[in-house]
Amino acid sequence: MAKQASRNPLKKPLNRRQFLKYSAATGAGLWAMSQSTTFAQVQGGTLGLMGHQEVAGLSPDDWGPSVQTTMIYAIHDALILADENLDNQPLLAESYEISDEGLTYTFKLHQGVKFHDGKELTSADVKYTMDYYRDPEVASTIVNEFLNVTSIETPDDYTVVVKMSAVNAAFLTDGAQCPIVQSEYHAQVGEEAYRQKPIGTGPFKLVEFNPSSLVLVEAFDDYFRGRPNIDFVRQEVVPEPSVRNIALLTGDSDSALWPLLVEDSLAFKDDPNFTVITTTTGGVKHIPLNNKLPQLSDKRVRQALMYALDRQRIIDDLWNGTATVANSNLGPKFAFYSRDGDPTLKRYEFDPEKAKALLDEAGWMMGSDGVREKDGMKLSFTCTTITGDQARRPIAELAQQFFKEVGVDMQLAEAPISTILDGLTAGTIDASLFNWTYGSVDPSPSSTLRSDGGQNWNSFNNARVDELIDLGLATTDPEQRKVYYDELQEIIVEEVPMLYLQWDQWMNVFSGRVKGLPEKANDGFTIYYNGLPKWWLEG
Repeated sequence: MAKQASRNPLKKPLNRRQFLKYSAATGAGLWAMSQSTTFAQVQGGTLGLMGHQEVAGLSPDDWGPSVQTTMIYAIHDALILADENLDNQPLLAESYEISDEGLTYTFKLHQGVKFHDGKELTSADVKYTMDYYRDPEVASTIVNEFLNVTSIETPDDYTVVVKMSAVNAAFLTDGAQCPIVQSEYHAQVGEEAYRQKPIGTGPFKLVEFNPSSLVLVEAFDDYFRGRPNIDFVRQEVVPEPSVRNIALLTGDSDSALWPLLVEDSLAFKDDPNFTVITTTTGGVKHIPLNNKLPQLSDKRVRQALMYALDRQRIIDDLWNGTATVANSNLGPKFAFYSRDGDPTLKRYEFDPEKAKALLDEAGWMMGSDGVREKDGMKLSFTCTTITGDQARRPIAELAQQFFKEVGVDMQLAEAPISTILDGLTAGTIDASLFNWTYGSVDPSPSSTLRSDGGQNWNSFNNARVDELIDLGLATTDPEQRKVYYDELQEIIVEEVPMLYLQWDQWMNVFSGRVKGLPEKANDGFTIYYNGLPKWWLEG
């Protein structure tokens, strides 16, 4: 059977019977091919990774931020997992298929898969995981990954049947890639305890966890696809890119999971002792805005902020030119759906005078202190950047100067990412600065732009956007989906729920002793999600 239509959008839409079915042989064959060169190599050693921010937790509800997701997928497996080229591959699912009408997904599980505590994986664990995190009462950040799921049935220990009320074309990219928990253990200890001490079926099991400094995992000898080559993976929290750079140069660490300063990454590309894998990011570097904040609730203010930003200067002065200006919420690497390069889509060129005119029109008049005000309120808000983020903090500082020129006061603060995400969700933080994905391999931004999305950091609420997201999920025809996402992008660039800045060149640096790296990749994060159980260390 052919792959799902949305994975191959430039081709003619597939009929429902062709839509998707991976056999057991396919999954086993892919793993065997990757392992044939890997497991003949050296076993042992500790791989050192460095992330840029704390790891708040290790449960499926923490799935999203890359440094967390890397360790979550090291500890857990999912039914399906996208590879480094963003193609879906079966993992815990030995095979899976979709009914002709697209409302029933049937997954056949591998038998004999063990959790780290020795319990065998069964369909009950999958059902428990999905039911728990899709429960509105739980209010997880990933609840929208399970849109339209009405029930999950387990006719036997190795079969999972997911029933839908309506087609959800993104389900294999979203809900089916949710990490699976040991259900009995999770039910016993509860979500908060589980976040600190998870038990999965993944290639590595947890040894030590300190959210602010370290995640240490050890190879799981009974991993169902074969014991990993590497004995331990040590992921440390190193916010400062300059310190990550030094650790790579001295051999204290093997890879910067989160990129270095651009000039340092470029230097490593010319060093034969290192491997640099360059991809284009699908997560836009942006300033999320609390759209409910009175100062930011008028789209004319948000549009003015876009016009006030010299985004090309940010790229040239602070990013060594290794990025492109963002013109949409959907990255150009997803070319079929993205309108980022469409000249007919509204653009925000650097135009301070236009910014001033929009602010005047919105009723914000310049005050004697150079800050605009309206009805006794100053046009002032606070941008809270991630603690120790040396790479992106200068962008906030330059943006602060751009905004000051048009009479907007943006104060700066710092906080851990978990505090920022919680604050954006609760509406207690005005703005921040980080990279996030608003539609990717599957273009649906249901978690981030739908009004009830668990990762709606902008508190954005637009009825037509909600409708378009639902319509886009209700069909598997790429051409029809494109119609919906084209309109959605028009609304986003008009409403400007966030200040979208740039698409980065993503450079992942590895020490020369890390072997088994992919020859090509289309994503800088899935390299790690898929690679950890297959790599080996030399020297």
